[in-house]
Amino acid sequence: MSDWSVEVHGVTKRFEDVSAVDGVTLQIRRGEFFSLLGPSGCGKTTLLRLVAGLELPSAGTIAIGGAAMTAVPAHRRPVNLVFQQYALFPHLTVAENVAFGLRYQNLPRTAQAARVTEALALVRLEGMERRRPDQLSGGQRQRVALARALALTPQVLLLDEPLSALDRKLREEMQVELKGLQRRVGITFLLVTHDQEEALAMSDRVAVMHQGRVEQVGTPAEVYETPATPFVASFLGASNFWTAEVRAVSEKGLTLALTGGAEIVAPAPEGRAFRTGETVQFLVRPEKLVLTASPQEGPALPVTVEERIYQGASTTWIVRDERGERISVYAQNAGGRGEGLEPGRGGFLSWEPRFTVVVG
Repeated sequence: MSDWSVEVHGVTKRFEDVSAVDGVTLQIRRGEFFSLLGPSGCGKTTLLRLVAGLELPSAGTIAIGGAAMTAVPAHRRPVNLVFQQYALFPHLTVAENVAFGLRYQNLPRTAQAARVTEALALVRLEGMERRRPDQLSGGQRQRVALARALALTPQVLLLDEPLSALDRKLREEMQVELKGLQRRVGITFLLVTHDQEEALAMSDRVAVMHQGRVEQVGTPAEVYETPATPFVASFLGASNFWTAEVRAVSEKGLTLALTGGAEIVAPAPEGRAFRTGETVQFLVRPEKLVLTASPQEGPALPVTVEERIYQGASTTWIVRDERGERISVYAQNAGGRGEGLEPGRGGFLSWEPRFTVVVG
């Protein structure tokens, strides 16, 4: 049996002259919570539909559990899909909705009832079997859709933005519930979402997609802390970008010269060669920056404070550097932070070299 739950190799899907999915290769482990993340129109939903069998690829192959699936129709694939709008039958009870797909599996009624009971227990809806969808909250309807999919015991559960219809508080609660559910059932979950926080919070690994291609695959920490491209960096949270000249290349990393003469040492990305004199682009996340009224030890960039945005637990500072570029700085509101810093006054930016990420 294959170690991989889903294998996508060189898959392309064209609609006339447009490639919605363009040469994607992915491998998803058994029992993994894997997310396809990207903006609208990036190809993530089309890729999910290709895995589900609702679309056929123009090129490439798809395997599930080691078995070729490229030409297998949707109803014969060992997957189940939870739609964005849940697609519950309003005239059926919760139990009848969950049991709907079991009618076509030639199971005895007692076995069907046992599956329904087990599935509802997994999503914590015991005692609601006789209710109808219009008697449920949004979160409960979402759980019924999950139970209906899980009752069919799929190898892979496909989730097409299942939390997007919920309000923020309920969505955050359901993220925890969904991740806990995945751990309990132990099957592979493949989630499509455009919500960065949702993907980072729930996933074991994330594939960031852009214009039909996969830009980076990694753990949430990897794609956030060490984005491979400027797009990944800008899509996954706020980023501050600088351009610098490579002054030296050594085992310690890259010595970079910034405008104004300041030098920093940055880790060199793997798999790429650098040469002295070349121009590179790097980023530092706002929460990695330190803003002070006077220069600290090591390189410190002079800036002018433009705005201070108080947010309770934290403060966002908007500053402008010598290039005239605006920079965001996030700081926790601990005692003594921000003293001497006010809009219109000067300050200094610094950060640890390990937080410098070269992306171009």
